Amino acid sequence: MRPSAAPFLRHVPSPFRIVGLVALLGAAACSGGESEADLVERARGIHERVITLDTHDDISPANFTAERNYTMDLGNQVNLPKMEAGGLDVSWMIVYVGQGELTPAGFDDAYAQAIEKFDAIHRLTGEIAPDRIELALTSEDVRRIIASGKKVAMIGVENGYPIGNDPNRVKEFQERGARYMSLAHNGHSQLADSNTGERDGVWMHGGLSDLGRQVIAEMNRWGIMIDVSHPSKEANLQMMRMSVAPVIASHSAARALGDHSRNMDDEQLLALKENGGVIQTVAFRSYLRPDKNAAHAEASQRVIEEAAAQMGFEMPEGGRGAMFRMTQSMSEAEREAFMAEYQHVQDMAAERIRAEVDPVTPPVGVSDLVDHIDYLVNLIGIEHVGISSDFDGGGGVEGWNDASETFNVTLELVRRGYTEEQIGMLWSGNLLRVLDQVQEIAGHVQAGHMEVGD
Repeated sequence: MRPSAAPFLRHVPSPFRIVGLVALLGAAACSGGESEADLVERARGIHERVITLDTHDDISPANFTAERNYTMDLGNQVNLPKMEAGGLDVSWMIVYVGQGELTPAGFDDAYAQAIEKFDAIHRLTGEIAPDRIELALTSEDVRRIIASGKKVAMIGVENGYPIGNDPNRVKEFQERGARYMSLAHNGHSQLADSNTGERDGVWMHGGLSDLGRQVIAEMNRWGIMIDVSHPSKEANLQMMRMSVAPVIASHSAARALGDHSRNMDDEQLLALKENGGVIQTVAFRSYLRPDKNAAHAEASQRVIEEAAAQMGFEMPEGGRGAMFRMTQSMSEAEREAFMAEYQHVQDMAAERIRAEVDPVTPPVGVSDLVDHIDYLVNLIGIEHVGISSDFDGGGGVEGWNDASETFNVTLELVRRGYTEEQIGMLWSGNLLRVLDQVQEIAGHVQAGHMEVGD
């Protein structure tokens, strides 16, 4: 028997929910006579009723000020206007700090950066736009806030580096609103090896450090979900064996379809299933289809270079890194003029890319994302699969390039035959189920009814 869909639906009048659910659960078995307009209308109904939740959206504190904030469409991928336009209900805003030196000074700087991002999120929900978005700490909060007509913010921590050498900061971060945390990012941390060790075969801990094991125990104790998206395979397997609570991969995909160290291979996925966790399938082009993405990028770059030559704009050799170095030596006025002209080149090239490149060498799109979802569902079961974007951190695919296009993911799921119940599980139900279990287990640990650690 499949789990009830009710916890994963918005708060709509129960007769409509029941009638709609009964009708839609049989949709996959309907004859092929449904028109395109009817299919889209059915998908829109589903999209409006389920809770849509994206587990990974990066932020910049510069976008959380009185003068510049998420009440405005800032041109980034996630903000309130885009969430409202695309029907994205829940944004997990990320307290991310890049990996730096494993020194007291490095830890202090990382901690300061993390607190700045925590404070920015609280400023948005508490001061800037409390009438439009609220911070959720539990699944009950999520449903209550959505029922009130507001959007939802939640907090995840990407990279445990700001913990420093103090496991007590786990409890502090939990009190500041963090509900998941990864132990490493790109580069080995004091807590765990990173997936990036695959590049040179150099590892620091052979998985988790002793301190990392202490931090895992503290996360179990205080109800923070363990995120296995960036650490090494060995670290991930150790975490899943050690944790007394389910874990998540907040933004990863299937390595069988996209051979990248950031993705999870079948061994890790089967361990995730046994652990009871969930993988949030990420809409990141180079993770979903590295080959397809590289081919499209190469063909697009040729068009950009041709457009630049026609306009007399000199493109620096060496890609983005060379461009960054060039602009750093300019005055502010020179830099602004250069970037404005470069943007004009890109805009001119965009039309040719759509007309000449995309039909022959298509970009990675929503269908590629759902290919990964299909694979994961078939391998580990739909109750262990979710959805994420990595927006404003490099994520986005054709058709889901920002929060305003969120409906397109639901539409593709409907095309593939997923029911409303299943779509609700993928968009939010599975993740919120893990959050509930992690918090319930933490209560048992705190009460002394369960032990954590090796």
